[in-house]
Amino acid sequence: MKMVLYVAFGGALGSVARYLTAQGMGRWLGADFPWATLAINIVGSTVMGLLVGLMAHLWTPSPELRAFLTVGILGGFTTFSTFSLDVATLLERGDLGGAAFYLLASLIVSIGGLFAGLYLVRMVTA
Repeated sequence: MKMVLYVAFGGALGSVARYLTAQGMGRWLGADFPWATLAINIVGSTVMGLLVGLMAHLWTPSPELRAFLTVGILGGFTTFSTFSLDVATLLERGDLGGAAFYLLASLIVSIGGLFAGLYLVRMVTA
């Protein structure tokens, strides 16, 4: 239960950071292109790389702090950072086929799922 609380608190902080970043960038750059989401994904993935690299080589935080930072804060800020880490892990293991499959399936099936959900709602509400 302690681990869940760390993740939940981190997730709340990450979600608020995402919301505030999106609001600020929307006012700054406008809403014609998803600049905020792009920036959030890039920043989140970069921070994930920094944290994982530091934790692998220079720093050994407790499992709770590790989960708070990566699953909690970064997970709430952007799940793309976790997706990026998963792809990088597969590539670093030498699993090029698995990485390619995961990358393409995640993009195609996720976007397809979004359109399927939209379609189903439109069918029910039409």
